[in-house]
Amino acid sequence: MADEAKRTRAVRVATYNIHRARGLDGRTRLERIAGVLAAIDADVIALQEVIGASPLKPGQAAELGAALGMGWVMAPTRHLRNALFGNVVLSHFPVKHHQQYDLSWKTCEARLAQRVDLQIGEHGVLHFYNVHLGTALLERRDQAQRLATAVHDRRVVGPKIVLGDFNEWARRLTVDVLAQKLHSIDLSKYLRRKRTYPGFFPMVHLDHIYYEGARVEVDNVWLPQHRLAKMASDHLPLVADLRIRF
Repeated sequence: MADEAKRTRAVRVATYNIHRARGLDGRTRLERIAGVLAAIDADVIALQEVIGASPLKPGQAAELGAALGMGWVMAPTRHLRNALFGNVVLSHFPVKHHQQYDLSWKTCEARLAQRVDLQIGEHGVLHFYNVHLGTALLERRDQAQRLATAVHDRRVVGPKIVLGDFNEWARRLTVDVLAQKLHSIDLSKYLRRKRTYPGFFPMVHLDHIYYEGARVEVDNVWLPQHRLAKMASDHLPLVADLRIRF
């Protein structure tokens, strides 16, 4: 038991679609996003809809990383005007490896899954997948199947966390496909209200956290409900406190 305790690490993770830092008041203020994330105090954060570097600016990822004292790695899906645009992982842990999985479908907007392998002290490596799926039903179903296959790759050994904006509005096809190979965190066990979109008056549950294997245990899941979190983006952050055994 003592050896097992030594191999277990508490890790706080979060997923947050920051909507280019444009809040529900129509104003783009990255400092509000930084304030929300600072209050969460997560070890690793998956962000979606982030504006990256351009010829004139370092980008939101670099600014958030500097504000929070976290390293970061970006997986751009496309360009927004003259800037990169896509997913970002912020981390207090060193990044050992970064990989992207193309999930684009037909003529729909380009999509991908971002995998970041993190060195968790002397414990081992955590595989962290940041996802932003499409808005069309058939698109998401295809993307969910490809995502589940990528995550279930047995050549990638160790605990795996999969989280992000799954854009699942009503029918649960995406959730059901992923649940065949991954464990879904049941938010109803921890939250009276589990909806994350839109931020000020959430109506639907778009953001999810999954994991693979028996090495991950869930201590708590929560949604920041203060006014800043409700206004800073069109999504609320979803936060989970996990215990991971290596």
